[in-house]
Amino acid sequence: MRVRRFFVLMLVFLMCAASAGSAEMRIRCASTTSTQNSGLFDYILPVFEKRTGIKVDVVAVGTGAAIEIGKRGDADVVFVHAKELELKAVEEGYFVNRRDVMYNDFVVIGPQNDPLKIKGIKSALEAFKKIAENNALFVSRGDKSGTHTKELSIWEKAGVEPKGQKWYLEVGQGMEKTQRIANEKRAYTLTDRGTWLATKDKDKLEMIIVLEGDTILFNQYGVMAVNPERHKHVKYKEAMDFINWLVSKEGQQVIGAFKDKHGNPLFVPNAK
Repeated sequence: MRVRRFFVLMLVFLMCAASAGSAEMRIRCASTTSTQNSGLFDYILPVFEKRTGIKVDVVAVGTGAAIEIGKRGDADVVFVHAKELELKAVEEGYFVNRRDVMYNDFVVIGPQNDPLKIKGIKSALEAFKKIAENNALFVSRGDKSGTHTKELSIWEKAGVEPKGQKWYLEVGQGMEKTQRIANEKRAYTLTDRGTWLATKDKDKLEMIIVLEGDTILFNQYGVMAVNPERHKHVKYKEAMDFINWLVSKEGQQVIGAFKDKHGNPLFVPNAK
């Protein structure tokens, strides 16, 4: 009887050990809406998960909110696009091992008839000044995202204070929703090229790019791990596995291969 009981206990132990050994490892990534709306994560994460066995749960919010999630220790890794804010958070000790991953650019979109004739203007500052001078409706994300941060920096450089103006509409929404609102109101807005290319046909937007190519519209994306010295519970090793894969030759090739249905790349890998 004792021998039988021993073997039963051993069987239970081995089954529990096997179950623990096969437990799925998951990390939480706080990221910007553009990486989610564009479909990038749906494209690259299956490759990473197959390579490492690590599942990545994405929380897609504005860049400012994503950084705050990381600061609180409610994520293991943060993947966003506001480099100055990222570097400041690293300097403050909230994150470590920040790396450039990829870039695209911001574009100004507006109604197809472009009532202000912005198209042809080369300077984003000049275009923003013209919008303000003519009281043309402009839709802002107003959500402290990377795109919102960029937009505010352009207004500041243009010497314009838009907040509180009747023509300036802050919606507090993600990029795709903001584009839809601008489309409905026949307004201008600033968007990232990735979201624009991925959603303009799906959302049947009757808008066009009216300004692109200004160097001020460069849009760098970076990734960084939550500092394990500040939050002991974070999965630092697995977060670094994700970061190292994103900047690896394979990760960069996968990002570069991500294109819209017309064959246009949505992001350009540039890890160093």
